[in-house]
Amino acid sequence: AIILVHWLLTVWGCMNYILPLSYAWGNFSVLAVGIWAIVQRDSLDAITMFLTGLLLTVLTDIIHISISYPSHDFLSDANRFSMGMAIFSLLLKPVSCYLVYRMYRERGGE
Repeated sequence: AIILVHWLLTVWGCMNYILPLSYAWGNFSVLAVGIWAIVQRDSLDAITMFLTGLLLTVLTDIIHISISYPSHDFLSDANRFSMGMAIFSLLLKPVSCYLVYRMYRERGGE
């Protein structure tokens, strides 16, 4: 569910090309690692890399959104929706990090 929600919000955030390509590459690559963590349920490395990637994308998303946010004059409804979904994804990431951390602990992490 975490991967599906963040995938959908990232797709909607990248819809209008407001955010740079590095936003899409960063988020989709972390989601790919998340898929790896789902497939290999016994791997502690996979869930650790997924958690680390989520934490790093919190920082990079803040930078991407703050640099790329257009001025009020250039903010159409589609642009507003796209940026809103990117911000919503950013706000959900701490919750996702907590849930992934619980999975890390269940797999034997310290």
